[in-house]
Amino acid sequence: MLRLSKLMSELGLCSRREADEWIEKGWVMVDGEVVDTLGTKVRPDQRIEINPAAEAAQASQVTVLIHKPVGLVSGQAEDGYQPAITLVTPENRWEGDQSEIRFSVAHLRQLAPAGRLDIDSTGLLVLTQDGRVAKQLIGGHSEIDKEYLVRVAYGEHTVDVESHFPAESLELLCHGLSLDDQPLKPAQVNWQNGEQLRFVLREGKKRQIRRMCELVGLEVIGLKRVRMGQVMLGALPPGQWRYLSADESF
Repeated sequence: MLRLSKLMSELGLCSRREADEWIEKGWVMVDGEVVDTLGTKVRPDQRIEINPAAEAAQASQVTVLIHKPVGLVSGQAEDGYQPAITLVTPENRWEGDQSEIRFSVAHLRQLAPAGRLDIDSTGLLVLTQDGRVAKQLIGGHSEIDKEYLVRVAYGEHTVDVESHFPAESLELLCHGLSLDDQPLKPAQVNWQNGEQLRFVLREGKKRQIRRMCELVGLEVIGLKRVRMGQVMLGALPPGQWRYLSADESF
């Protein structure tokens, strides 16, 4: 037996928070009977049906893509630094947004980051109201890869770093390093030019790339996330945002 909200989440119907809301509102039926008691346990083979009102509520949830500049934090304001959500205003919306979604202040409610960027890092930051998107990007079983461009220095070498950096250290960045006493998953790491590495990761430990680089003697000068799954940062200018459109998915 499983909690109904947990089973709904595992089936990809919604997030557990949403499941609890829907159950309380009487929007969930199990084998034809409305279940409105939180904590109800069910068998995995029982039939779950969702009220159209829940599906409509879910369809109205938005996901926002921001090109985060240096100096903003991803989530809650901290140490006097503004959170990235403060950029989500009609004035900062990118004119290239193809989504046709009309901006509403309701879109700012429960809009939370799905994968963070350090204050010193730039690039693609995803904020979402949709628990399914959050689970896809940062859930424990997420297989979505994220791509970063990382400008580095090696000791006194700030130009043509590639020619001074040992090949075996590059291999270690790809596989063989550990953080927090845990071996890291294999990564793709290769030189884009003499001073810039491209990282593709399938996990997101705190300050992971900076700490990986430290372990092999590299200093990160600049770090930019350019892709999450199939969604690219593209031409989105720094400090501006757009909606994830209906035909896009991670």
